[in-house]
Amino acid sequence: MFCIHCGREIAESSNFCSSCGGRQRQRTSHKQLTLSAKDKKLAGVCGGIAEYLDVDPTIVRLVWVALSVVPGGFVGGALAYVLAWIIIPKVPAFASAAAGAAAAQASPKTS
Repeated sequence: MFCIHCGREIAESSNFCSSCGGRQRQRTSHKQLTLSAKDKKLAGVCGGIAEYLDVDPTIVRLVWVALSVVPGGFVGGALAYVLAWIIIPKVPAFASAAAGAAAAQASPKTS
């Protein structure tokens, strides 16, 4: 687990960070829609929506393009994408770094 204040790794059962002393918030079951840091083509909008809905990002991209190709819909689809890019928050930097570090530890090294 990583501290929500300083981003350092702490014990899973910790209520406070041993580095900065910050209180860790209780875990909740809700998900937050954020731009994807790991699966993005332009801005990470479709990747973020796919992570939130727990579906394949390619499906979300295909649906977005299909809805944008409807006559007169391209401008609306492009405008909706830009608005989503502006409105949807980015993943905190230490959270994306923690996910990358966890993925690096999980994959075996070949030398």
